[in-house]
Amino acid sequence: MIEFLEENVKLLQQVDDELMHLDISKEQGRYKELSIKRASLAELVENLTALKNDMDSLEANFELLKGADSEMSALIKEDIETLKNRIEKTELKCKTLLVPPDPLDGKNIIMEIRAGTGGEEASLFALDLYRMYLSFAERKGFKSEVISLSESGLGGIKEIVFSVSGKSVYGTLRYESGTHRVQRVPETESSGRIHTSAVTVAVLPEMEETDIVIRPEDLKIDVMRAGGPGGQCVNTTDSAVRITHLPTGLVVIQQDEKSQIKNKAKALKVLRSRLYEMEEEKKNRERSENRKSQVGSGDRSERIRTYNFPQNRVTDHRVNVTLYHLDTFMQGEMDDIIDALKIDDAERQLKNS
Repeated sequence: MIEFLEENVKLLQQVDDELMHLDISKEQGRYKELSIKRASLAELVENLTALKNDMDSLEANFELLKGADSEMSALIKEDIETLKNRIEKTELKCKTLLVPPDPLDGKNIIMEIRAGTGGEEASLFALDLYRMYLSFAERKGFKSEVISLSESGLGGIKEIVFSVSGKSVYGTLRYESGTHRVQRVPETESSGRIHTSAVTVAVLPEMEETDIVIRPEDLKIDVMRAGGPGGQCVNTTDSAVRITHLPTGLVVIQQDEKSQIKNKAKALKVLRSRLYEMEEEKKNRERSENRKSQVGSGDRSERIRTYNFPQNRVTDHRVNVTLYHLDTFMQGEMDDIIDALKIDDAERQLKNS
């Protein structure tokens, strides 16, 4: 433990020295790379230091226990249990920090939520999921922006595409891709019978123009009048944009903005992320055996979680974690399951390496 801590303290000092002597104006790429590495190392050193201090305190408490009277013994034992719990949590945190960070973890995301089986009830649950992710984003200090929205007849959501930006957004929400199943009594159900519906979620890292190069000759861009309800002028000008990527056949339609230029920019943002997802799915198929061992492969057809409202229960099937506070989970308090997914993934990667 001490050797490992000292080793990482030295690495952190080396990174700090290089950053200090770096010409930022000429080496912006290297500066960004080192800054990310420094943040990761600093967090690891902080947690390793806390772990070492708590383990030293635990050892000291066991020594004190040997000569303590009954009253003092009870207090020491209470302190020992507190230290054990804290050490366990810090050890798990260190495991996640030991895994080399994915270069994509720092990316912003584009999230797509689509109602699946279950008709109007699925659309209403899609709206609930959207609100859940908004609440989670607010708690984390993330910013969100709707890119496109298709509503259902009773006020639910058929499909919504929105962006989330902030620190390590993709690293935080990457495991949300998949099928989310809900079990509850719909408001329209008079007999009180529980219905099962499904909603699919896709989390795509937001790719920059330098990440995914799209040639202008590969695009067919059509402009048209926006359909559906809208504000003043939305249906009277050719502001809607449809972009077709000819090599793949991918089509993105954007009409929420009154400006054709803004709609085109948003459509290209979505297209870049979908092209990246398509390429990743191709790679995953090529290494299918390895993919089976990964938590949260991102497959939209994979059933990842069940939300049971009558029992106030949420279960994540990938890590077999069940919580009995679905009400607060739907208010954005998702950390327990997200942390469990991160730790599970880190443990798998450490085991494989």
